[in-house]
Amino acid sequence: MGRFLNSRIPYDAYKATASGRYFVDKSGLIDELFPALGMDERFFCFTRPRRFGKSVMANMVGAFFGKAVRAAELFDKLRISQSEDYRNHLNKHNLIYIDLSEIPRGCRNYNDYIDRIQNGINSDLAEAYPEISIDIEGTTWDILNDIFLKTNDKFIFVIDEWDAVFHMSFITDDDRKMYLLFLKSLLKSKRYVELAYMTGVLPIAKYSSGSELNMFLEYDMATKMRFSEYFGFNDAEVDILFEVYQKFVGNCMVTREDLSSWYDGYHTARGERLYNPRSVVCALTNNQISNYWTSSGPYDEIFFYIRNNIDEVRDDIALMISGEHIEIKLEGYSATDTELKTKNQIYSAMVVYGLLTYDEEAGEVFIPNRELMERYRNLLMSNESLGYVHCLARESARMLKATLAGDTVTMAEILKFAHDTESPILSYNNEIELSAVVNLVYLAARDKYRVEREDKAGEGYVDFIFYPERKGADAIILELKADSTPEDAIRQIKNRNYVLRFKGKLGEKQKYTGRILAVGISYDKKTKKHSCKVEIME
Repeated sequence: MGRFLNSRIPYDAYKATASGRYFVDKSGLIDELFPALGMDERFFCFTRPRRFGKSVMANMVGAFFGKAVRAAELFDKLRISQSEDYRNHLNKHNLIYIDLSEIPRGCRNYNDYIDRIQNGINSDLAEAYPEISIDIEGTTWDILNDIFLKTNDKFIFVIDEWDAVFHMSFITDDDRKMYLLFLKSLLKSKRYVELAYMTGVLPIAKYSSGSELNMFLEYDMATKMRFSEYFGFNDAEVDILFEVYQKFVGNCMVTREDLSSWYDGYHTARGERLYNPRSVVCALTNNQISNYWTSSGPYDEIFFYIRNNIDEVRDDIALMISGEHIEIKLEGYSATDTELKTKNQIYSAMVVYGLLTYDEEAGEVFIPNRELMERYRNLLMSNESLGYVHCLARESARMLKATLAGDTVTMAEILKFAHDTESPILSYNNEIELSAVVNLVYLAARDKYRVEREDKAGEGYVDFIFYPERKGADAIILELKADSTPEDAIRQIKNRNYVLRFKGKLGEKQKYTGRILAVGISYDKKTKKHSCKVEIME
């Protein structure tokens, strides 16, 4: 056993995951790799957003195939044990495991970085094959080729975070080219490669425009159907985890609906919805719904992408905050740090990094869930360069305060301010535009409320419902009317019995004790006047 060759690291890492209370068995992926062993189509690259289980799956593959540790006790309990080929391959292969996100101490340049990997593998090979004269300072692929020719031994490669090098500050453009040549020399057309399993965020073709790595079959979340079930959690899997949570945790503070609204909403190429797996596990483990989207640099920062095209993008952001979808042509290879110029490129990059989700059937992007909505809210509240959108977001705290106080004069004043910004989305020619404005002027409410739009309530659909996080806070039912009156909006709230909605969702979690406010907002297209009314529901 060594650091790279037949290392026990992937086994120990996967065992820790599989022993967890909120573990989901995704070992069926291994069964799909068996037919590729030794075949031409034996090169796989899985690209997914961060926190979608890529490293967990890489550890699983390494733990299963590698000879470091006898893993039957672990895998006998999993689905892969039902495969006909299970015993034939469990811990029967030489495996080289490389985590490319790791760097040596004091690393100052590419040579320091890559020498750690080559020298480490060479040392492991020299220890494993003492009968073969191996020059540790030699070229890794030459050593592996010599071993293959003399022993007929082949190797499975598991490479995690293949694109990490492109984000390292000391890496130059020339270094990137050298790195691609390193991967090509190590893997391409090499008969000692029995299987190559590689993960990352970025598609290979983004950085490899030539033939360096064209032997890889690439599988992303947005456009490739195969393997989509192995990354992220689906509804059925979250149902099971939630049952486990209810069984073992006293005083459960998380509802099943919370998990959906906060962490669901990503789409596979098959049209299936996925949850962010890390966030689900963190919420259940901590017994608390929260934003677990931890940033790992500018590639997780929304503003990083839109800063070069604010004028075109900000109206779309305002609409997406309102729950609208934006039509685009997905460009999966646009995730780069220097060439984000068009909206298609920007949104495609944001899909790659999980900041937006993509519905392939409709050809649209949108904000997937409340966890990501929090990121967008912070963006709008803090970046003055977003112009009118930022100004309206800043007014939102005052708008919520006025609504709760029944101060309809201030409410109308803020809405007039919104209209006077003369933004393209504020023409109020349809309900979508009016709804977008209302979302912006109530943006601060998302700190204290779960805001849902077009929610089924009572005998119809209501424009907005504000579900308070604190049971004693005021709930809000908001109805919009164009060329009508706020009294008509209030009347509709009453006639359609929208108040019944609170006897469902809120009652599931805690007894509701606060007031329910009916809010009517109207806009007269001729006079350009907003009118507001707030009434306490009985």
